[in-house]
Amino acid sequence: MREKNLERKLVEAVTRMGGLALKFVSPGMAGAPDRLLLFPGGKAVFVEMKAPGERPRPLQLYRHKQLRNLGFRVYVVDSVDQIGELLHEISTP
Repeated sequence: MREKNLERKLVEAVTRMGGLALKFVSPGMAGAPDRLLLFPGGKAVFVEMKAPGERPRPLQLYRHKQLRNLGFRVYVVDSVDQIGELLHEISTP
């Protein structure tokens, strides 16, 4: 499955949960994650989308570490199963 198709499935699933899956573009900050997910109750997480089997580039990994050090959750998703796992984890208190 292509990254674009996975991203569409993520957006649809987040929307069904009552959240927003915003395309995250940060001029001047290369390597930022692809999506910012916002959920009821003030939950926010970042998601890096990848085609199946692909891995984040070193700069992306650095940005993920920066965000995690600030207390944010950052996920890398390369399969439909991971979308379900991510959403289950977020919805579990």
